[in-house]
Amino acid sequence: MKRLLLPTLTILSIVFGVNSASAAYCGAVSYEGCSSCGSTVAEGSVAEGAVAGDGAIVDGGAVAGGSYTVMRNVSETVYEQVEETRYRTRNETYYEDQEVTGSRMVPVTTTREVQYTVNVPHVENRTKTINYTVMKPVQETRTRVINYTVRKPVYEKHTKTVNYTVMKPVYETHQKVINYTVRKPVWETRTKTVNYTVMNPVRENHSKTINYTVMVPVREQKSRTINYTVYNTVQEQRVRTENYSVVVPQQYTKTVQVKGGHWDTVTETIPGKMMRRTVREPGTWTYDPATCRCVYCPGKCRVECVQGCPTTCTKKVWVPTCETKEICCTKYVRECRTREVPYTVCKRVPECRTKVCNYTVCKMVPECRSKVVNWTTCKMVPECRSKEVCYKVCTMVCENRQKTCNYTTCKMVPECRTKEVCYTTCNIVCENRQKTCNYTVCKMVPECRTKEVCYKVCTMVPECRTKTVCCTTYKKECFTKTIKVAKCRKVCEPYTVTRCVPRVVCKQVPVQVCAPASCCGDACGACEAAPVCCPATEGPVRGLLRRLFSHGKCGCDAACGCDEAPSCGCEAAPACGC
Repeated sequence: MKRLLLPTLTILSIVFGVNSASAAYCGAVSYEGCSSCGSTVAEGSVAEGAVAGDGAIVDGGAVAGGSYTVMRNVSETVYEQVEETRYRTRNETYYEDQEVTGSRMVPVTTTREVQYTVNVPHVENRTKTINYTVMKPVQETRTRVINYTVRKPVYEKHTKTVNYTVMKPVYETHQKVINYTVRKPVWETRTKTVNYTVMNPVRENHSKTINYTVMVPVREQKSRTINYTVYNTVQEQRVRTENYSVVVPQQYTKTVQVKGGHWDTVTETIPGKMMRRTVREPGTWTYDPATCRCVYCPGKCRVECVQGCPTTCTKKVWVPTCETKEICCTKYVRECRTREVPYTVCKRVPECRTKVCNYTVCKMVPECRSKVVNWTTCKMVPECRSKEVCYKVCTMVCENRQKTCNYTTCKMVPECRTKEVCYTTCNIVCENRQKTCNYTVCKMVPECRTKEVCYKVCTMVPECRTKTVCCTTYKKECFTKTIKVAKCRKVCEPYTVTRCVPRVVCKQVPVQVCAPASCCGDACGACEAAPVCCPATEGPVRGLLRRLFSHGKCGCDAACGCDEAPSCGCEAAPACGC
């Protein structure tokens, strides 16, 4: 609310302020004075020898319209820094020694003898006879006759009648009535009286003699011969040769290789794969004195090839065939032709002509003259008049009307038509043919063979032995150790804080005050009866604004902080309204 009240009151004080402004000490000194009063209202309050606003030194007081200096009390807030000691509590961690009892397992080693049985390998060489079968390939050439069929295209031209429908537009004219509203102006004549000012001219005649020079034209007749060219239009018939191209169909025959074939079923025997396998020879047992036991040494590895069993499979084989035949084709050949085209050419033929042209030459000759110039000056004198002026007022009135519109609609009516279309059909004719094919057949013939194979047989023979074994046992042992245990405690520690403390300091500031005119009254002594700070010299709006903005500081109240009495001689504060 205060934010809206202060700007509103400020605007009201500017617009409605009817009293004269009071600038010195919240209106305690008035700028209005009497012409009969020779001294100022502020006289006696300014030290002698004070300098006025215009630079003049006033003896015994300030001259009306000058200025003087007044010391004014001003309060200022100063912040001082004060150090203050405070205390805060924090948690502190410390460690204490503590003895803890524990146990651990200590290893103890003992020795004992153990009897055990060892299988000693015994290797024996042997021989055996192996019968095996080998598939031996035997190739045989054969011949057979293959019958196959070729599909041959036969082209034939036909003609057929095609019925089709065409959408034909049919236009039809219609009428419809449209209702619409027109805003019609209605004019009304009115009369009013107009006051106007007419400027009446007041004319005054003057004259003077002027000497001037006039250029007088002197004309002379001359003639000359002019040669000019005229272009006549002549038409000429010409013939030009024009080249154009025509696409002509041309029949030709070409030979085409047609690829065919058929599937044959073939039985084939596939020999077994040669497989590589790794065979390890029998190992031997060797006594190791370092570990006091027998160690088995495996025999060497060797790789031998073994052929697998043959397999018989049936598969289909594609037998390709190739046939040559002639077909009839059509190609379009572009053919260049020549034709003569007549055309007309318009030519512009120049023709030289001659004519005699008469012309006039004008020369300007200066001639001095004088004349009397009369002129009239006009002054406009304003004259107030009044007249009655007729003017028209237009009112828009709605009026309903009708109009008939013609429009055309288009309907698409189907129409049946007939045309003949030429087309070509292609029939595929089957033709039987024969050919002789030679092929090779591979047969796998089994063959029995025999071979001797040497191999080793290993037999394990048991043998009793004795050895010394070291055994480890664990014994429980108790011990004591010292550890550190963490504990927490609270510690109070001081710290210093600097803070700002506000302090109000009062000091005097010099202020320039304008010396106003004397107060209103019949004589200079009227100031004693009615001092200038009385409420009669300030308006109600200005008094309200002064109470809001001065905060109780006035030039007439000692409690408001004034150091000196006002220049008008007021002793009591109620006249200021503080």
